[in-house]
Amino acid sequence: MKKLENKVAIITGGADGIGKAASFLFAKEGATVIIWDLNEENGLKTVEEIKNSGGQAAFFRVNTANYEEVDYAAKVAIDQFQKIDILINNAGITRDATLKKMTPQQWQEVIDVNLTGVFNCTKCISNYMVEKGYGRIINTSSVVALYGNFGQTNYVATKAGLIGMTKTLAKELGRKGVTVNAVAPGFIATEMVKKMPEDILKAMEAKVPVGRLGKPEEIAAAYLFLASDDAAYINGATLSVDGGITI
Repeated sequence: MKKLENKVAIITGGADGIGKAASFLFAKEGATVIIWDLNEENGLKTVEEIKNSGGQAAFFRVNTANYEEVDYAAKVAIDQFQKIDILINNAGITRDATLKKMTPQQWQEVIDVNLTGVFNCTKCISNYMVEKGYGRIINTSSVVALYGNFGQTNYVATKAGLIGMTKTLAKELGRKGVTVNAVAPGFIATEMVKKMPEDILKAMEAKVPVGRLGKPEEIAAAYLFLASDDAAYINGATLSVDGGITI
């Protein structure tokens, strides 16, 4: 039996990168995947590719930083699929700059998507999960939340905040059948990262004990584990998938 047979999963930021890898893996494991993303072209393309491979998927253009959009999209998902079993809060952005050069707008944009967006999605969708007495929520943090990163005050603040939010939500929702966990990816070879200069990539690899960058599919596998029944007794945890960089 497939690990997510008959489950309905919402994956934010599912049109590209790690989210896309997760969308394919979840569909392969039997889930109906609902992609929420602002990139309509890539989102629709991903859905088409999933369907062509025999999976079930749908796309909705959703700005997770906008509560009204999230609330409406959640209601549409419930109307169409009757339930939401899994929420992967994967959507995130960067607006890197040192503190001296960072503008209030750069700060706020990252806070709005990476932190408020997770609040919006979790608040709206957890209500439906609690009604059913079942749910899996996985938040995407980052290894930089654990040790900081130069030029990323805004991004690190959001990813560290997600770890605290995950623990709190796990305490609030655990007794209601909904587990909440986080994944903290390390340096992952997404298409965006692979376009970086070779010397920068080599320097990144050199910092990782296993000697390479991670694959989006490896983060997707961590999502899958935490979303599956195999992880039914895991709640409030942050799983680092980083090749040992935080050792």
